[in-house]
Amino acid sequence: MSTVPPPGTAGRLSVVVIAYNDEALVAEAIRSALDQGPVVAEVVAVDDCSADGTARVLDELAARHPRLRVVRRTENSGGCGSPRNDGIRAATAPYVMFLDSDDILPAGAAEALVAAAERHRAPVAVGACVRRELPEGRDVRWQPGLYREPTVLEASEELLPLVHDTLCVNKVYDRAFLDEHGIRFPDGRFVYEDFLFTARVYAAVPRVAVVPDTVYVWHVRRAAAQLSISLDRQGISNWQARIAAHRAAVEAFAEAGRADLAAACRTKFLEHDLRMYARDLRLRDAGHRAEWWAATRAYLAGFREEEIAAAVAPARWTARFLSAAREPRDLLRLSRLSAAPARLLPPYAGTRADAVWAEGLPEARLDGMDRLPLEELPFVVDAVLRTSGGGDLHFTVRDLYGRLAEAGPRTAELAFLPRGDTEPARTERVELRAGAMPDGTGDRWAARVPVGFTALAGEGRRRGRQGVQLWDVTATVTCANGESYTTSLRPPDGSQRRSVLPSSRYGVLLVQQYATANGSLAIRIAPGARDGFQAVRARLRRLARSSQ
Repeated sequence: MSTVPPPGTAGRLSVVVIAYNDEALVAEAIRSALDQGPVVAEVVAVDDCSADGTARVLDELAARHPRLRVVRRTENSGGCGSPRNDGIRAATAPYVMFLDSDDILPAGAAEALVAAAERHRAPVAVGACVRRELPEGRDVRWQPGLYREPTVLEASEELLPLVHDTLCVNKVYDRAFLDEHGIRFPDGRFVYEDFLFTARVYAAVPRVAVVPDTVYVWHVRRAAAQLSISLDRQGISNWQARIAAHRAAVEAFAEAGRADLAAACRTKFLEHDLRMYARDLRLRDAGHRAEWWAATRAYLAGFREEEIAAAVAPARWTARFLSAAREPRDLLRLSRLSAAPARLLPPYAGTRADAVWAEGLPEARLDGMDRLPLEELPFVVDAVLRTSGGGDLHFTVRDLYGRLAEAGPRTAELAFLPRGDTEPARTERVELRAGAMPDGTGDRWAARVPVGFTALAGEGRRRGRQGVQLWDVTATVTCANGESYTTSLRPPDGSQRRSVLPSSRYGVLLVQQYATANGSLAIRIAPGARDGFQAVRARLRRLARSSQ
């Protein structure tokens, strides 16, 4: 992004930063806004009656930076909506942008957005957001398909894809537009307030200028003592709040006469929200699952078939199963289907052209099983990691309604990736051996790949992975008809085996296979006695905390 402000953009933007008990992080957020340069007329920091040192930090910053104004609430609002509304009221520049106290704006973000809004006379300008995993620093683009190239959206149907981006922070808004349409955040304790605010914005069908630049960095701190709302999904109240916010967004579209946007919003719920929470069901207890089941089915009862059919597979399969089954069942299987990558575990009921979730549930159709490309089907690749003899990986590719048998699997290429890397450190290509599943659930293709843990640890260190290393493994299956697909491997359920292995290079290696949150095989390697001991000690500390 350019560092020279375009003509006419100086002093055009107010950045509203909301903060509550965030004394350690709020200064970084505010500095990132001030560092945007002359395009930012002011930063309005709203302290939501913090109980820590946030007020002191804000006062010290305001004393040094005249563009920083501090607004103090005398009572905590219980949410993010009210302080943002306070910020809108206090703002004086023509445009306003929002920033959370634990996130940052990258250099040039404000200029890119304001320039696009001014150039296209657009009341809203939006750019790309990245989720930055901390402390690793790995960036993952949020909704990457929406922000590939600059464009201008005007008609209601052009706004349909933006329904998938419910964030309010990667956008600038014309304050006059917000005032004209009475658009504000819900006040008080309203979780997922972004959903309703962005729905109100899109329901007014503004001209929207889209820029491909990264304009917001969303910090993801999974190890934080206080998890963010989007990460704190263990309680059923979080899911209930998300449903309530989503329902309010749909109603906002409907009240504005935007039936197409309301339908797209429901389809987005199936593709994103429902899958995200369903994949975590394997981690929840029976009571949580029962409440989740009841809340989800009650909400899905209001969905129309065309809204479900518009969702991609397997999201629409999930919705049909939940609507058809009258009592909680198959939730662990549902969890695996909702993960990324999706895996449909047996039994496989019906035929390829008329596949269903289970016998006796004809409404739970798995439509598309006969025509979807292989890369979109939820195949299962089971794997067992053995540590003897230097280590090898035995894996089995399952068929799915005869689709693989028809394509003719020939080879598999396994890629070993250090966690966070996009390029594998090593690949192994093997021929597949055909056979039948022992349980009679269809055909299978199997192979064995040597791992060589000492060599793998050495490759990790050459990639800069000192200490404990985390490895992901993917398999790309190539068939005789030219089709191929890539997926991760599925370890045995409950697999958390650890082995201490002799190593000519490191003395000892601590090796553990485990399942990631998505149920995929991962390998933890600690080269050397010291790193192995530290890994064991860290594991014991986590176990001790979890038992308290």
